Amino acid sequence: MTDEELLLLERANAERDEIFLRYDRGRKCDSIDAWEDPLFEVYTQADRYGFLHPVAPKQPKEAELLHHKIEMERLKKWVKMNNNWDGAATKKNLPRRIMKGIPDRMRSAIWRKLLDLDRQIRENVGMYERMLQCARQHSPDIRQIDFDVNRQFRNHLFYRERYSVKQQSLFRVLAAYSMYNTEIGYCQGMSTVAAVLLMYFDEEDTFWALDVLMTNPRYAMHGLYIVGFPKLMRFLAHHDRILTKCMPSLKKHLDKHEVHSVLYSLKWFFVIFIERIPFSLCLRVWDIYMMFGERVLTAMAYTILKIHKSKLLRMKDMDQVTDFLQTSLHKQFGYDDDHVIKVLQNSMDELKKLKLLNLPPASANELPTVPRGQTVVEPSAQTK
Repeated sequence: MTDEELLLLERANAERDEIFLRYDRGRKCDSIDAWEDPLFEVYTQADRYGFLHPVAPKQPKEAELLHHKIEMERLKKWVKMNNNWDGAATKKNLPRRIMKGIPDRMRSAIWRKLLDLDRQIRENVGMYERMLQCARQHSPDIRQIDFDVNRQFRNHLFYRERYSVKQQSLFRVLAAYSMYNTEIGYCQGMSTVAAVLLMYFDEEDTFWALDVLMTNPRYAMHGLYIVGFPKLMRFLAHHDRILTKCMPSLKKHLDKHEVHSVLYSLKWFFVIFIERIPFSLCLRVWDIYMMFGERVLTAMAYTILKIHKSKLLRMKDMDQVTDFLQTSLHKQFGYDDDHVIKVLQNSMDELKKLKLLNLPPASANELPTVPRGQTVVEPSAQTK
C-alpha cells in the first residue's frame, strides 16, 4: 500500500470508531449540532403510531370511537389465537382475520409468530452481538448508515432526536446486519424497513425480522438490495405487464406523459409502501405481506392505480401524476383502510385468475449464495 492509501485507511478506521462512540454515548454526545434535532413545534399532536402532525388528524370523533370499539372486540379473538397459535381453528381463521387487520397492540406478537422469530433467535444465540462487534472492527458501511439513521422518520417521536434510544438501536441493527449478510452489506431502503420493525420489536428481534424478510423465499427482499437490484427490475416489468393487460387506457396515458413505473413505484416495492400511503394503511399491507408474501406487493400496486384510475386519467402532465402518487396519497389517500383492503383482496383474486398474481421466476439467484454470519473475512483495503 502507498503512504496515501495507508493514510486514507487510517482515516476510515478513525471515522468508524468515532461514529460508534457517538452512538454509544447517545444523547450525552457533546457533538450534536442544532440542525440535527428537529424543532419541537408547539402546535403538534402525535397520532396513535407516534408520528407528529402540525394539527390533530382530521378523523371524526364518531369514526375514531367506532374504530376503537371494533379493534377492542377483535383484540379478544387475537389474544385467543396467539395463545393457541398451532391450533386448527387458528390456522383456519388466520388468513381471513389478517385481511381484517391485526389490532395494533397485538402486532408485535403476531408479526413475531408470522416471521418465526423465536426459532431464529433460539438457533442463533449470541450471533447478533458477534456481528455487532465485527461491525465495530470492519464494517465499511458505517458512514452511510449514520447518514440514513438521522434522515429516517424525522417526524416520529422515536427517531426525531439525534442519538435517541431508537436511533441508537437502528444504527446497531443496520451495522450488525452489514456484516451478517455481506452480499448486501448495507443499501439505502433497509433503514426504512428496519425502522418500522423497531417500532414493534427490540433490537435483536428487529435484526432477525430483517433477516427473515431478506432471505425467506416468501419475501426474498435480498434480491431488491443486491447489486443490480434484480428483483426490483422484475417487479417493475411485471407491474407493466399487469397494467398493459388490465388497464390499457391508463398504461397508454402514463406512457404518453412519460410516467414510467420506476418514477412512482420504487418505494412501493423497495420499502413495502412506506411513505407512499397513509401509515395506518401501510401497516395493514405489512400484515398481509407477512402472511402471504411478495404477491401482495404486486396486487397492492395494481390496487392503488385501479382505485385512482379516473383521477389519474384527468391529469395532464408528468409532474402532476408523479406528485400525486409520491406525495398526495401519503397525506390523503381518499378512501378508508377497510375499503382499500377489500379492493386489494379483489385484486389478488382477479390477478390470480389471470395468472398475473405471482412474479415470473427469477433469472438469477436472488437469495443469498454466501453463508451468512460466518467468520468475518476482513474487507480489502480498497473496500474500507
